[in-house]
Amino acid sequence: MAKEKQQKKWFSLDLGSNKQTSANSCGCGKNEGGCGSHKPETTSRPDGYRQYFGQKMDRRDAFRKLTASLMVGAGAVSTSCSFIAGDESKEKAQIDWEEQFKGNYKLMTEDEKKATVDRLVRSYQLRTGKTLKMSSQDALDNVLYGYAFNISKCQGYMDCVNACVEENNQDRKSEMQYIRIHEMQDGKGFNFNEADDNYYHEVPAQGHFYMGTQCFHCDNPPCVDVCPVEATWREKDGLVVVDYDWCVGCRYCMAACPYDGRRFNWSKPEVPETEVNKDQHYLGNRMRKKGVVEKCTFCVQRSRAGKDPACVEACPTGARIFGNLLDPNSTIRWVLENKKVFRLKEDLGTEPKFWYFMD
Repeated sequence: MAKEKQQKKWFSLDLGSNKQTSANSCGCGKNEGGCGSHKPETTSRPDGYRQYFGQKMDRRDAFRKLTASLMVGAGAVSTSCSFIAGDESKEKAQIDWEEQFKGNYKLMTEDEKKATVDRLVRSYQLRTGKTLKMSSQDALDNVLYGYAFNISKCQGYMDCVNACVEENNQDRKSEMQYIRIHEMQDGKGFNFNEADDNYYHEVPAQGHFYMGTQCFHCDNPPCVDVCPVEATWREKDGLVVVDYDWCVGCRYCMAACPYDGRRFNWSKPEVPETEVNKDQHYLGNRMRKKGVVEKCTFCVQRSRAGKDPACVEACPTGARIFGNLLDPNSTIRWVLENKKVFRLKEDLGTEPKFWYFMD
């Protein structure tokens, strides 16, 4: 049985009168083929509109439909949340799309940094209905941050650890901690292999002393040298930072760090919404994701706003000192000039900006 052909009706445009006329109006008696004048293609109009499968659209509508198709094809959005959806769904999809193709933060212009931060703030608002404050503040001029730890004063209370976890939105499920407090026995020196990092008893324990470690923000950081995608770097104020969205999770930096200063997210970090610190910095305590490395940033969201890191502020004994090494009147400079200070593994040439001393 011969198949019945479905008649197709294409439209051409009368550019002079701007009216649609049927394809067989030329008199050849055929809907397609024949005289060659019936071509199923888009035809231009002087007013910038396009005729496509019997629908007319301007360039903006065409671009939106093309973008939606690309996003669905790339998996950025599902077909159920395409551009047919409401304005909020459209905005979410557009934000996700732009986030997929943003570049490395350290190579962004100031306008690009602002746009990136604005997108993240808006994305959080769309997802949670709540607002947060996110900064992209660059390093200040004539500032080089340094840290000193008074071993004589630390009593092992771990208030610093708890403050760090809360300030920096660290994963509660895995109990991630940037700071380690090592309980060591008197007379055995600084032997970290024999230290107890997970003590559960009253402190200070008799016959023991305490030392804290974290990222030391080296002037010659080996973690930066080994990163294959330049997701981590040293800022001009001495902070070693990470672009979490550029990190590929290879963990070379973790292997290179001689101070155990970095942490890897084996799963998506979990922070209860009521506990999220909403005062954030793009390179600091913004929410991270699964499969990336994170670390102490000397609380960049605080330090670049003129505050001490959370661990310094929380220490009940004053064992932690933070400040600008370039300021001759700073407390950190006084410590370096008047105390017998030392740094861990100085022979490696990493030049850590973290000193220890005793009263």
